[in-house]
Amino acid sequence: MTIEEIIDNFSLLDDWDDRYRYVIELGRNLDPLPEAARNEVNKVQGCASQVWLDTKIEANGKAGPVLRFRGDSDAHIVRGLIAILLTLYSGKPARDILETDAIAVFERLALREHLTPQRSNGFRSMVERIKSDARGALVAA
Repeated sequence: MTIEEIIDNFSLLDDWDDRYRYVIELGRNLDPLPEAARNEVNKVQGCASQVWLDTKIEANGKAGPVLRFRGDSDAHIVRGLIAILLTLYSGKPARDILETDAIAVFERLALREHLTPQRSNGFRSMVERIKSDARGALVAA
């Protein structure tokens, strides 16, 4: 699934209860995160819920490193937000990650006004963590 498909599916749902259910369903479709990846290194700070992001970096020659992410949370709606972020960022070159504005996507989905401030801040913390990993991968390349 692409981010555009998620945005299109979201736009078909008029009721916010249906949109929440869709976000939760996206989270249910995440691959399970192994217990070993639920550690302090992968824990995202700044989230009200428990959130883990596991990052794998692959060399890609002149194009620069490609990052693959796995994630999980103990909150259903946050798992869905993670699924949206992984769709947007996982498998992409570090430079593309740094140029992609997840907050703009978040606003296109009108999630900002329908999530608690803590969830919105958590979303930003996850985005910053992903971008920080991308910056680190470029420096190490």
